[in-house]
Amino acid sequence: MNTATTSNSFLKSGVRRLLSSRLAETLTTPHGVDRYLELFNPTWSVHEVRAEIVAVKHGTADSVTLTLRPNGNWQGFRAGQFVRLTVEINGVRRMRCYSPANSVHAADGLIELTAKAHAGGFVSRHLKTALTAGTVVTLSQADGVFALPEQRPDRVLLISGGSGITPVMSMLRTLLDEKHAGRITFLHYCNTALDMIYANELALIAAQHANVELIRCYAQPEQGGELQGFFSREQLLAAVPDYREATAFLCGPPAMMQAVEKVWSEDGLSERLHLERFTVAPLVIDSGGAEGEVRFARSERLAVNSGATLLDQAEAAGLRPESGCRMGICKACTCRKTNGVVRDVRTGELSEAGEQEIQICVSVPVGTVTLDI
Repeated sequence: MNTATTSNSFLKSGVRRLLSSRLAETLTTPHGVDRYLELFNPTWSVHEVRAEIVAVKHGTADSVTLTLRPNGNWQGFRAGQFVRLTVEINGVRRMRCYSPANSVHAADGLIELTAKAHAGGFVSRHLKTALTAGTVVTLSQADGVFALPEQRPDRVLLISGGSGITPVMSMLRTLLDEKHAGRITFLHYCNTALDMIYANELALIAAQHANVELIRCYAQPEQGGELQGFFSREQLLAAVPDYREATAFLCGPPAMMQAVEKVWSEDGLSERLHLERFTVAPLVIDSGGAEGEVRFARSERLAVNSGATLLDQAEAAGLRPESGCRMGICKACTCRKTNGVVRDVRTGELSEAGEQEIQICVSVPVGTVTLDI
């Protein structure tokens, strides 16, 4: 490293330390350093990962692929992990989880996120219809244990359905960049051929790499896939007869994932199946018999317990606690319960009565509950 490069590195480090110092925060109160940095460049931030959208593509009629350039706070990711993307819609910050689909070895430093715009997907529809190149969004650092292990498996089976293709697409691209020599089977499920995200790229990869096998399964007939219908043991045996020897990675709709999990569990292979859930079965909430109050200590607000989730009750009381998936997956809504008992609507499990960190999007109060909100 030459003297000029070394000096520049020290200068940047010194500026970053100064901007993140308590003195800088004090001098820029009440707005904080970031508010002033935004005036020069909206991606500048002392702590936040902000990213500018540099390209927007539509691979299918109901999906959008965003290419983003993150600022220097981005620490990278492991293939398969997810990030929490925050966008502002009508003045309200909304957060959702998406998996980078690019290889971890991408030389340009860009991040690729693909979302499927569901009919009821408020944020995903906004991503598809409203975001343009130049828009700046906020990202979390990468999170999640669903990732390629450091010791790459010799035999890899990637199973995906719908938009669940994105984390396993990152795994495939990463393995290819690493010149992985082991066999890789990419088994993807979707409704029709036109619904398949990354269809052309996957077909090209399979044609150019002898160790990569692409198996496409379409629910509707006469779509030209290798398989037809829905996942079953019989189908798996016919398509991937050596699946027991593979390390498998799974992401897709709840029903498909349950069917796959059942086969691996029956075969005693659960430890060889790694999975990621971004959607869950609809939550069923019984609000009958609700009693007590919900106390929001920090906001000094009080509400009669309606029996809804604590997130819904907080919003009904005029509060805006941080939230994301609203399904208990991303954990963005986690906050401290200081008193009372709550029930997890997914499992029915009751919490302890004292202080405890809970996810308010999947917790309903059992009697009076106090939250640090």
